[in-house]
Amino acid sequence: MSVSEVSVIGLPGFPEVSVGANLAALIAQSIRKSGLEVKDKDIFVVAQKIVSKAEGQVLKLADIEPSAKAQRWARDHGKDARLVEVVLRESKRVLRMERGLLIVETQHGFVCANAGVDTSNIASGQVTLLPKDSDRSAAQIRQDLEREFGARLALIVSDTFGRPWREGLVNVALGVSGMNPFIDYRGEKDGFGGELHATQMAVADQLASTAELVMGKTQGVPVALIRGFDYPEGEGKGRQILRSKEKDLFR
Repeated sequence: MSVSEVSVIGLPGFPEVSVGANLAALIAQSIRKSGLEVKDKDIFVVAQKIVSKAEGQVLKLADIEPSAKAQRWARDHGKDARLVEVVLRESKRVLRMERGLLIVETQHGFVCANAGVDTSNIASGQVTLLPKDSDRSAAQIRQDLEREFGARLALIVSDTFGRPWREGLVNVALGVSGMNPFIDYRGEKDGFGGELHATQMAVADQLASTAELVMGKTQGVPVALIRGFDYPEGEGKGRQILRSKEKDLFR
């Protein structure tokens, strides 16, 4: 595994994405307008928000009837009861429900705030949900792009998550296709000859965070291309990054 020079390129000029949009076609259009050439082992990082919009994972709050539980919690913490209800519906279990925060395990297995339900970059009165299967979404977009450009590619669907014990948000990989989400150094020797036993780097998350440097939340750049990183190719999945409850000391 070697890294000589890594480039991170934001792809601007995307229209507002609506239900049924062909994201691969929109990405290809942006690539051609930018004058870029797609090469083998390029990595595309696609914001979850446009994947959710294209797949119809959008709700109108006006259509939501909040439960008594949602109404009670919203009243106590100054929240919109309809939004709380959507979060509860998207959750497999609630891990923390206090101080105005809802930390849940989603139906997909992600542990995050508000089950990934988001009110940003969407019309007023609407919310987006996470894709139903981000790995499947990543695979479909990657395969379409590979057919379009005749190149071997990797694709990551990314979203912004908080972190326990640290302030600030980072982007992580929800869905992965065309690459192993880890670089595994276990069994290799460190600089002093000692054997590494636990070093398994979540490279898909690192790439998602790197892409955020050019994507941003307010710049209208929902896709980035990363070039020059020699990632481990394979049929990896984003779900591999999820830590099982049996290995989790905090659930």
